[in-house]
Amino acid sequence: MELLEARGQFIEAWGTLGSNWGINRAMAQIHAVLLVAEQPMCTEEIMEELGMSRGSANTNIRTLIDWRLVEKRLKIGERKEFFLAEKDIWKVFTKIVYERRKKELEPLRLLLNNLKHIETSSKKSKEEVAFLTMINQLDDFTSLADKMLLRLMNEQESWFLQTLTKVLKISAK
Repeated sequence: MELLEARGQFIEAWGTLGSNWGINRAMAQIHAVLLVAEQPMCTEEIMEELGMSRGSANTNIRTLIDWRLVEKRLKIGERKEFFLAEKDIWKVFTKIVYERRKKELEPLRLLLNNLKHIETSSKKSKEEVAFLTMINQLDDFTSLADKMLLRLMNEQESWFLQTLTKVLKISAK
């Protein structure tokens, strides 16, 4: 397999993975292009490589910048903006976890907290008890997940790999 073909397969696969993670395909493909790029790329180069519109490229690049996965670079004598992806995969992973937590877990935790305080009759029906039990279980689970994600984001890669190795050894027994 030649480098160009392998690069294309990686970009396609990253786009598919991204859409499975809740990131649109175009955003994931732009990220992949910038991940494997040796030098910062301008919007036109990204558009040409992926065959996408300027609007789509600009929107998705801005989102990648907001997620802190891509940074803008300026070159002396150039009017164009150039973009460079974070190359440290651990940092990429923790930044994605941070964004997913902010967009998905935090709103769910807020909703569950509000639902735990709904008014119920003094003599709760079976339906009310079942509902509140489920809400409390979900709240406990999301609280634990949130604590784990916060710890994961604040730890170093070596801690994560050591912990994962321990978990895998325990589950293999």
